[in-house]
Amino acid sequence: MGLKMNMIDSCWRPNPEWRRHRQQLSTCSVGYVGKMTNNIGNDLVHYKVTDPNDDLITPKPGTLRYGPSVIQGKVWITFHKDMNIRLMKPLLISNFTTIDGRSVNVHIANNACLMIFKATNIIIHSIRIHHCKAQAPGMVMGPNGKVIHLGPVDGDAIRLVTASKIWIDHNTFYECEDGLLDVTRGSTNVTISNNWFREQDKVMFLGHDDGYVRDKNMKVTVLYNHFGPNCNQQMPWIRHGYAHVANNLYFGWMQYAIGGSMGPSLKSEANLFIAPKVGSKEIIDKIIRRISM
Repeated sequence: MGLKMNMIDSCWRPNPEWRRHRQQLSTCSVGYVGKMTNNIGNDLVHYKVTDPNDDLITPKPGTLRYGPSVIQGKVWITFHKDMNIRLMKPLLISNFTTIDGRSVNVHIANNACLMIFKATNIIIHSIRIHHCKAQAPGMVMGPNGKVIHLGPVDGDAIRLVTASKIWIDHNTFYECEDGLLDVTRGSTNVTISNNWFREQDKVMFLGHDDGYVRDKNMKVTVLYNHFGPNCNQQMPWIRHGYAHVANNLYFGWMQYAIGGSMGPSLKSEANLFIAPKVGSKEIIDKIIRRISM
């Protein structure tokens, strides 16, 4: 007997014509992100990436940066073929953008990666993001089609800054300079689902820092993810806000699995923890004041 699909995958995978009905995905999200139906409609632009190159200031049609930077409004981005994309600076993703890597193998790797800055209604699906590197300040095409100055950026795979209604599903993350996924500076209504996190020290931060009290309003769902092998800590680390961490697989860890500070709320439900054979076997690190296990 095969494995049963979870509620997200069973929403779209059984349809043999899903490639012709990609936008059905927008109805399949769960958790705090809610449904993503704001990302579809008669005004939706379908954009296909055909060119793996990158131009910071004047993105060319066919490149990935052209989609969420130059095209305004709702855009659904797909890929013509397998690609290895090396971004010269972080890709700033605009409102109502879907990046859909299903049916191809797309790697964003070996330099800058993704940033969601003051944006809402974004889906990132089926992309392999790895070996992301810290970036010095510089000029880049912003999400509103204007060239802006972007400050220094840590080497995260995806960083959310004051973002809301973000769904990150079925991606693979590993071996980045800083962390794999950060939800910071008042970001909320985020669902992180069906992803594979591996080969990383600091995996996932939810909350900017101990002093950023605005993150008390943060709500994040972490669901159906696979952590490991060779993840060390912070799966996730939660500051101030609320996280529902459910039905995840933790396949060994080196320091601890889940941690928190500044009195966050955590509901940990139906997770499977397979302890490492050597080293630490802590599941929860530090004190979380309001906790449900």
